[in-house]
Amino acid sequence: MSQSHRIAASALLAGLLLLAGLAQAQTPAPAGAAPAGPFTFFVTSKGAGNGADLGGLAGADAHCQKLAADAGAGDKAWRAYLSTQLESGKPAVNARERIGTGPWYNVKGALVARSVSHLHSDTVEEGRIGNALNWSTALTEKGEPVKRSGDTPNEHDILTGSQPDGRAFANDSADHTCKNYTSSAADGAVQLGHFDRTGRVPTALSWNSAHPSRGCGQANLISTGGAGLLYCFAAK
Repeated sequence: MSQSHRIAASALLAGLLLLAGLAQAQTPAPAGAAPAGPFTFFVTSKGAGNGADLGGLAGADAHCQKLAADAGAGDKAWRAYLSTQLESGKPAVNARERIGTGPWYNVKGALVARSVSHLHSDTVEEGRIGNALNWSTALTEKGEPVKRSGDTPNEHDILTGSQPDGRAFANDSADHTCKNYTSSAADGAVQLGHFDRTGRVPTALSWNSAHPSRGCGQANLISTGGAGLLYCFAAK
């Protein structure tokens, strides 16, 4: 092949590659593909280590903040999804009122809930559709799946201390928060949700209010089907 032919062939090849690159760049995203959102929700990859004694709400928030910072998202204000009960004159705190307004996305950008109302199915329509919090979206801050029902060990219990609407057990004298997350005793209880939304009874399908624990110690939480894990939401 002559030098002029080689030059022409090279120019033709370069032109074809350029056209291919332009075509690829202009190809639209597949229909129905959802854009990824900012990282604003995760399930903790580990518990605080002392059962349901988290050091109160402040300690729980600090746990969320540290894990988020370790994952490179410490610039946001992270809050643990926990309600507290009336105690010593201090008013109850509702989990739904301390996590911001949404929307919330997991570490991979998948939508979990658009708003507080959507998260808790406040309207009939939202209840019919439901939020997107489930075993496939409730990932840790590392982007890893949490062990669910059927795995060994089962760690699908998530501490919430909340009713299904995200509010505290305000008119109930029973302990639903392990003394507002300051107890690791064998007695007491904390309300738990199932991130995988599975179980043998209808309430077990609740992500935030499936059943109480069998105690407040780490061993108690493990025996119930958990590891002291929390939901963490970016409030802002």
